[in-house]
Amino acid sequence: MKAPITVREYGRLTVRDNAVNALTLAHIDRVDFDWLCQLSQRYKVSHAPALAQVEDSRTLQLDNYVGVIETPTGQVIEILPKTANEDDPLEDGRELIRRMLERALDLPPRETAEASLERFDMPLNEWVIARFLAELDQLVKRGVRSDYQRLEATEPFLRGQLDVARQMRQPPGRGHHFALRYDLFLPDRAENRLLKRALETVANATQHPDNWRLAQELRHLLVDVPASRDVEGDFRLWRHDRLMAHYQGVRPWCELILYRAMPSALNGEWRGISLLFPMEKLFERYVESCLPEQLLSDAKLERQVKSKYLCSHQGKEMFQLQPDLLLQHGNKRWVMDVKWKRLDSSDRDGKYGISQGDLYQLFAYGHKYLGGQGDLVLIYPAWQRFKVPLAPFCFDNDNRLRLWVLPFELGAQATHRLLLPEWPAGDGVSGLALPLRTKLMASLVSRA
Repeated sequence: MKAPITVREYGRLTVRDNAVNALTLAHIDRVDFDWLCQLSQRYKVSHAPALAQVEDSRTLQLDNYVGVIETPTGQVIEILPKTANEDDPLEDGRELIRRMLERALDLPPRETAEASLERFDMPLNEWVIARFLAELDQLVKRGVRSDYQRLEATEPFLRGQLDVARQMRQPPGRGHHFALRYDLFLPDRAENRLLKRALETVANATQHPDNWRLAQELRHLLVDVPASRDVEGDFRLWRHDRLMAHYQGVRPWCELILYRAMPSALNGEWRGISLLFPMEKLFERYVESCLPEQLLSDAKLERQVKSKYLCSHQGKEMFQLQPDLLLQHGNKRWVMDVKWKRLDSSDRDGKYGISQGDLYQLFAYGHKYLGGQGDLVLIYPAWQRFKVPLAPFCFDNDNRLRLWVLPFELGAQATHRLLLPEWPAGDGVSGLALPLRTKLMASLVSRA
């Protein structure tokens, strides 16, 4: 069994024998290297974000995907997000991605005592498996739902209903057998078939002894349930009535394992589980899910608004403008965009690391969605070099259209919220007045 490899996003994988495994560079076997190169090429063909960039014949650099990928040889590669500091422990990165996945994908949180929380040294794929098995175990203990199934059979004794037409077509010598129709109360229904399919997947993939043990127990308990052969079709048949209420907690995990609810997924011929997520999309969804906790209840937050266009041509609107978030409160609006990129608040000469293209984009949003007057917001992850909001960028001399660049807390001990400025700061620029729940959240406490 190969030892798992852990790297951070944008880390490198190499076949060079002198490479020392670290979060920025790790050694892999040539067969795994070649497979990753082929997989990255398939990503390009499918127009998905690049999985990796091949630097040379012996080294490739991962892109901004996070999660876990398993090669056909059984090599597990765990890719963690960059956290607040370069030297943060692995557990912080794992906790962060788990928290983000639960919020961004609307996965049910685990209700458990502090003493029994999952160990954060468990890789992401094993954590997903553990959560699915725990939910399935609770479901089985409460009882698996069954349905009556209409069966047709030929048997030597009578039961149910005699099928007269089939009976009359019995060949000579078979008259003592009865063509019957009858109903049996069986667990063969769409929800159970999907759970069995997911269970078989994780039972063959897990390398964690606790997960393997529980998976085998559940396999034995669900031995009479066939695995789904039509995942899409069975998900469409999944019922949500009162009698199926205790199934709702396990469904998101079942979807995650069966490659339905993931922003990006890999489904190969091997039995491993690969869970890969584009970090910029995951961060965007996470910010979207956390922001309402800071906002007033009557504030409206919309994502991926598509109501405006950059221009028109021969009477037809062209080049749709689609900001990540649009915040509305009363008759006021704020356009927000979320970027997964590290800024450096001390690097003014380097424009703090902000892309000029992003400012052009926000400028267009401001004119089309705000009429050229109001506040725009760019949100970046907070880290050791970007803890305090930048002073606003003004697009005109009258300060009618302004851009605020704000950090979003993500640390293991952080509250995971948007940090806001204390302006006005004596330069005549008014403050950013977002519709927040409390004044406490509206100000940023100065930090050393």
